[in-house]
Amino acid sequence: MLGALVSSSSSTFLSSSLGKSSSSLSGSSVPAFSRLSVRSMADSAFKKIQIQRDDTTFDAYVVGKDDAPGIVVIQEWWGVEVEIKNHAIKISQLDPGFKALIPDLYRGKVGLDAAEAKHLMDGLDWPGAVKDISDSVNWLKANGSKKVGVTGMCMGGALAIASSVLIPEVDAVVGFYGTPSSELADPAQAKAPIQAHFGELDHIVGFSDVTAARNLEEKLKASGVAHEVHIYPGNGHAFLNRSPEGVSRRKSLGDSDDDEAAVELAWSRFNSWMKHYLA
Repeated sequence: MLGALVSSSSSTFLSSSLGKSSSSLSGSSVPAFSRLSVRSMADSAFKKIQIQRDDTTFDAYVVGKDDAPGIVVIQEWWGVEVEIKNHAIKISQLDPGFKALIPDLYRGKVGLDAAEAKHLMDGLDWPGAVKDISDSVNWLKANGSKKVGVTGMCMGGALAIASSVLIPEVDAVVGFYGTPSSELADPAQAKAPIQAHFGELDHIVGFSDVTAARNLEEKLKASGVAHEVHIYPGNGHAFLNRSPEGVSRRKSLGDSDDDEAAVELAWSRFNSWMKHYLA
């Protein structure tokens, strides 16, 4: 199922990265009490809801003003954990204020180390994930948000870009370091405006490296939708992840850049894009 999102060369890269880093990630250098306290603080900001999808339901986590423009925030391969919750909280606090919703694509499961995260991503029902995102968009529109965007990081970034093709109700998209394969969605058929962000040193070939970013840009030109593709010099994969746990994971996977200016620039561009199209 991984082939529906990531090219075989990307899968090979991820597997080799896991071989080098799984042991260090599973025993993260961040103290356990620190990780738990950060998670507790993040959890307390959210309202947990359930959304109906076909004949089942899934959990989602909402933060922000009830009548604000909505943004669906899609998880990385780890699942719904502290990093994606931190991103959602930040999004809710950006001007003019947004209502952020994280759908739980893994149904409560979280990858505690890279091997678990890879296993969860490999087993994801991708068409089902798109349905979760679509129903999340519709929930926001039915609950006070006149316009709704979609964003995500890594796996979530690819799904966010795919949502512009597959979900007509989406009003704007921002994707971070991830592109969908042609089996999932063709960005040349995008319908909603797309902004995308990539690190120059990202080494996940065919998924989020510079070549993948440039290929995405060419497809978006063909689509005719408004778009921006930004590449950040000296930055690698997942450069937005700034929690102690996120930094530890990134270093274990070979990404050691520490560029707060790039992080702030990316968030500023995100804010301007979503404010323009949703507010």
